[in-house]
Amino acid sequence: MSRRIKRTISPGDRAKERTKGGPKGGPKSASKGGSKSGAGHRSRKPEDRKASDRPSSHRASGKPPRFAEPRREPRKRPEPVAATPKAANELPLPTKVQTVVVTADEDNMRVDRFLEARFPGLSFSHIQRIVRKGELRVNGRRADSKDRLEEGQSVRIPPLRLDAPKTVGVLSEAQTKTLQALKEMTLYEDDDVLVLNKPAGLAVQGGSGMTRHVDQMLEVMRDAKGQKPRLVHRIDRETSGCLLIAKTRFAASHLTGAFRHRSARKIYWALVAGVPKPKQGRISTYLAKEENEEDTIMRIAEHGDEGASHAVTYYAVVEASATKLAWVSLKPVTGRTHQLRAHMAHIDHAIVGDPKYFNKENWQLPGGLQNRLHLLARRIVIPHPRGGVIDVSAPLPPHMQQSWNLLGLEADRFDPIENAPEE
Repeated sequence: MSRRIKRTISPGDRAKERTKGGPKGGPKSASKGGSKSGAGHRSRKPEDRKASDRPSSHRASGKPPRFAEPRREPRKRPEPVAATPKAANELPLPTKVQTVVVTADEDNMRVDRFLEARFPGLSFSHIQRIVRKGELRVNGRRADSKDRLEEGQSVRIPPLRLDAPKTVGVLSEAQTKTLQALKEMTLYEDDDVLVLNKPAGLAVQGGSGMTRHVDQMLEVMRDAKGQKPRLVHRIDRETSGCLLIAKTRFAASHLTGAFRHRSARKIYWALVAGVPKPKQGRISTYLAKEENEEDTIMRIAEHGDEGASHAVTYYAVVEASATKLAWVSLKPVTGRTHQLRAHMAHIDHAIVGDPKYFNKENWQLPGGLQNRLHLLARRIVIPHPRGGVIDVSAPLPPHMQQSWNLLGLEADRFDPIENAPEE
């Protein structure tokens, strides 16, 4: 092959891919351009498209956005990335106190993720320790690890150190079981990158009273130098699906940069209450954290509100079950906390089984469906640190597969979100 494309498709998905014959009778992916698909879309010439076809906010008047038509031109693949030792903004570990300025690319990043991106290899516990002790300061003030940074702020960083590599010895019986569990979750793996199919209910990182989580499980995958794989993004505990992990410091730097520059594409599947109208749209709001003694949620905010961040999500109804439920595909442009869950509740089509945002009164769950969050991190597409593209899809988790079966939803239908805009 003239270009290196890293693509992993599960056996079940491979059988489900819709194809059509090419000029010589060879298969051609329906998502790359064709006149028919499971969504029943129509192909139009570019000159026939009207201005009203352009994406607009969910509440905007006029013709709703249409992005179900496959593109005529194949999606351009990112250019190969040079395998340099360090990314442009990756700094050496400081041996004395230093002050750095938050760049435009780092605007709205959490403090802990800012440190992870600037200094790949720092352990989660070390980051929490320096923040908790007040050694890290933003514009001269103490900061919490979850605080959001703003472009132009000055961040005082204390001397840092990598944790001493742990000796790699013979795994215990419990560690061997953990390693096997990770192997069973694996959707894709090479020398630099690992993509797991995280099950619903398993947390990505530790918290209060949390004893088992992905970050802790990765301890059993330390290499001969004692280096442990690193998380480069996160999904909610009750969300299942694709979780990207860097196996090397080099990969961690490039992958976190891809998320920061929004060159990573994520697609989610959800089962929601009711059928959204229009069936394809764009949700654009501001979100802000609201905390109380019992819980923390994201609320719809106004521009200028304290802590408010802009959030954009594209959605498309793939298939409906009468007027009671709908299978919706979601493409987040931004990556705010609970963004998809808050956005779907905002347009009055909350995700089924969501304990935080499902607040529809007198709504009964159809018989046979489990009252669990019906949200899947279905697919991730991201440039590989050494060139080419990683494109991985996760299957429906058991509780969602059961719902799809009971509702008669066809999981191999054409997904119109494939052609939604990237911004």
